[in-house]
Amino acid sequence: METSAVEDKQQARGLRARLQGLDPNVRALLWSGLSGFLFVVLNSIMRQLANTLGAFETQFLRYLFGLGVMVPLMMRGGFASYWPKNVTGQFTRGAMHTLGLVLWFMAVGHITIADTTAISFTTPIFIMLGAVLVFGEPLRWPRVVAAAIGFAGVVIVVLPKLTGGGNFYTLVMLASSPVFAASYLMTKALTRYERPAVIVAWQSISVATLSLPLAVWAWQWPTLGQWLTCAFCGVLGSTAHYCLTRSYATADISATQSVKFLDLVWATLIGWLAFGDATSRSTLIGGIVICGSTLWIARREARGPRS
Repeated sequence: METSAVEDKQQARGLRARLQGLDPNVRALLWSGLSGFLFVVLNSIMRQLANTLGAFETQFLRYLFGLGVMVPLMMRGGFASYWPKNVTGQFTRGAMHTLGLVLWFMAVGHITIADTTAISFTTPIFIMLGAVLVFGEPLRWPRVVAAAIGFAGVVIVVLPKLTGGGNFYTLVMLASSPVFAASYLMTKALTRYERPAVIVAWQSISVATLSLPLAVWAWQWPTLGQWLTCAFCGVLGSTAHYCLTRSYATADISATQSVKFLDLVWATLIGWLAFGDATSRSTLIGGIVICGSTLWIARREARGPRS
C-alpha cells in the first residue's frame, strides 16, 4: 500500500512537471477547455433545478454551496491569506456576474435551447474585443480566424433549429453576453494581483450576498434531493471557476476563447449519453468544424506568436 502511494505521488509530480513544460497558451487552453466542460454539466443541472426550485433561489444556493467548498481551504490556509487586496474590485466583479446571471435566468425559460446556445457563443467575441481595448492584448490573426471558424461551426449547428422570430427574451439573453464578458475581463484584471483561489472564494461570497434578496423574495424550502443537487452544483461551479481563473492567469484572455466553442460538443455528448437526444447531421458537421478550429489554434499557440 505504501509503495503504491509513493508511486502515485511520483506519477502526479511527473504529470505536473509535463504540464508545466507546455507553452503557457496551451496550458491556458487546457484549463479553459476543462472549465467549459464543467460549466456545461453545471448548467444542464441548474436548468432542471431552476424549473422546480426557482431561478433566483437556485442561483443563490449554487454560490452559497460554492462558498462552502472554499471554506475548508480557507481554514487550512488561514482566512487572512484569503483577504483580497481589493475588496471593492471583488464585489464589483461579483455584481457584474450577478447581473449576467439574472438576465440569463430571466430569459432561459422563454426561448429555445438552440437560441440560448447560439447567443451564448457571442460572449467570446465580446471578450476578445474587450481584451484588445482594455488590456491592449495583441489581436493576432490566428486567434481571430480560430474564433471565426468556431463561431461558423456553431452557426452550422444551430441555424437549422433557430425559430427565426425575435422577441423580448431573446434580447435579454443577448444582453447577458456582454455582461458576462465584462465579468470575465474583470477576472483577468484581478489575476494580476490576486490568487485564483482568492478570486473564486470572493466570487462566491459576493454573488451569494447579492443574490440573497432575490432568493428570499420567492423562497421555497428545498427537498433533501434538491439540497444535495445544490451542493453538487457548488462543487462543480467552484471547480469550473477555478479552472477558468487559472487559464486567465496563465496567458492572454484572447488566447483562450477559441476553445469555448467546444462547449457545444460537450453539450451534444451529454444530451446523447444522459438524455438520449438524437444527434443531427448539422450537429456532427458543426462539431467537426469546432474541434478543427480548436486543435488548429492550439498547435499555433504551441509554436509561439512568431510562427
